[in-house]
Amino acid sequence: MSKTWKMSAATAAMAAAAAVPAAAVERALDKTVVVPAGVDAVWQAWTTTSGVTSFFAPGAEIEPRVGGAFHVYFDPGAEPGQRGADDMRILALQPKRMLSFDWNAPPSLPQARQQRTFVVVRLHPVDERSTRVTLHHTGWGDGGEWDQAYTYFDRAWDNVLAGLKARFETGPKDWKPWLAQLEAWRAQQAGKGAAVKE
Repeated sequence: MSKTWKMSAATAAMAAAAAVPAAAVERALDKTVVVPAGVDAVWQAWTTTSGVTSFFAPGAEIEPRVGGAFHVYFDPGAEPGQRGADDMRILALQPKRMLSFDWNAPPSLPQARQQRTFVVVRLHPVDERSTRVTLHHTGWGDGGEWDQAYTYFDRAWDNVLAGLKARFETGPKDWKPWLAQLEAWRAQQAGKGAAVKE
């Protein structure tokens, strides 16, 4: 076999490999924050109702077991199914190391909301008084409301992790102003509905 033929065969093989489309990389959101608290405290923040309501949302129902509830209510006064992550479940737990749960889009994106995505939260001790929290959110569809949901959560998870950090810097979040704003909005919507009926 000549040297020229070997090079031609190698060149042809490389060209053929380049012509085959590479497998698509799974779209995901990856976020990280270092929290000024030990792993035990951060784990409690993610896996108990009182912990979740201290930084994530004003209402929650958390059952820290595989298949248990991971219901996070951003608008606890809304109708069931419209309160936030109403029917989410814990998919996997590795105590004080990893929590995984399914997730959905906000009610404003009803097509994407019918589906589920997946979130993995990992805790890495930096030292006794600080913990690195990484969040990986995957399972996205393509186009339409999926792109909107991806953009929404790219911002939302930054806010959630900032809230987690603030919870340990300055104390639990006071949800009273947020809840008052929601009630005022609901009253305004009810007023608009009554005006339309008249």
